Amino acid sequence: MRRTVRGIPAVHGTPAPHRVHRSRAALGTLTAAGTLLALLLPTGSAAATPPSSHRSPAPRTAPGAFWTAERMRSAVPLDLAAPAQHAPATAVPRSAPLKVAPTLPRLPQASKAPSATPLLPGTLPQAGGPWTGGGAVTKTTGRVFFTYQGRTAACSGDAVTSGNKSTVLTAGHCVKLGGVWHTDWIFVPGYHDGEAPYGKWAAAKTLSTPQWTASEDINYDVGAAVVAPLDGKKLTDVVGGQGLSFNSGYSKAMYAFGFPAAAPYDGSKLIYCSGTTFKDPLFSGDHGLACNMTGGSSGGPWFTSFDEKTGTGLQSSVNSFGYQFWANTMFGPYFGDDAKNLYTTAQSS
Repeated sequence: MRRTVRGIPAVHGTPAPHRVHRSRAALGTLTAAGTLLALLLPTGSAAATPPSSHRSPAPRTAPGAFWTAERMRSAVPLDLAAPAQHAPATAVPRSAPLKVAPTLPRLPQASKAPSATPLLPGTLPQAGGPWTGGGAVTKTTGRVFFTYQGRTAACSGDAVTSGNKSTVLTAGHCVKLGGVWHTDWIFVPGYHDGEAPYGKWAAAKTLSTPQWTASEDINYDVGAAVVAPLDGKKLTDVVGGQGLSFNSGYSKAMYAFGFPAAAPYDGSKLIYCSGTTFKDPLFSGDHGLACNMTGGSSGGPWFTSFDEKTGTGLQSSVNSFGYQFWANTMFGPYFGDDAKNLYTTAQSS
């Protein structure tokens, strides 16, 4: 039988290198954002190389018309297959640390920032629960929707500070999977149960690291989108942009956010986890975090230096995968030189 992705047929034709397709019965229950259900080793290159990109075709209809509330609610979370072979591990290229500060949207002169202190959700650690703290993260984080294999699917994403004020970061498999770039791609910041309070932003271009594009190497599962202006405005002028941190090391206090849509979640609200990360001791060079988020949270941001009072931080990874045999644990790629190159290319587009 061909493997399915939460009801989406597997890619037809020749599978991507080092990947397998299995039946749903063999795969079992989803355990993380994009779930790897077998042991794996990276297959990436040893040096940073330019990212790959795809210019999105004109949508079949206006994003707001195609992505109705019901279509967004029914979009299935995207899952990952597992590599079929193991290869010698390679280190993620890294150089000097780089930090980019968050930006907040410019408020109209007649408006005032809210004075009430948001209800804080609590302190570290948190293995999974609704975010009730308010702040910028409720605007910058959103759901990602796209068409994959003729079916509507969903991930998560985050608006970041960028030169073009139009850059969204997500997981690589949330822009391209099985050799196919997703279509009808939109970002809905601040999503809540079918509502799009800050609009539906259509991608003009989607990008990913060269390692993900070529062989879907899990260590480089990072994607980006450059979204078109909406009603004459640019994305981060409306919702703000989170900061970024590259080559910042391991074992950090981090917060992870996303919109998990597989049980016990339903994709209707923003969920978060927090704690001190660790380096995957098994078969990837990724960050690990105790977290029970499920399918649909793929591409959601991980932050270092996160401030619960303002909801701002430095994005340092994305929700990527989890092992079936390691319950309630999420893994996200290390933001090294290739992730930095991807961001630089996206924000310059």
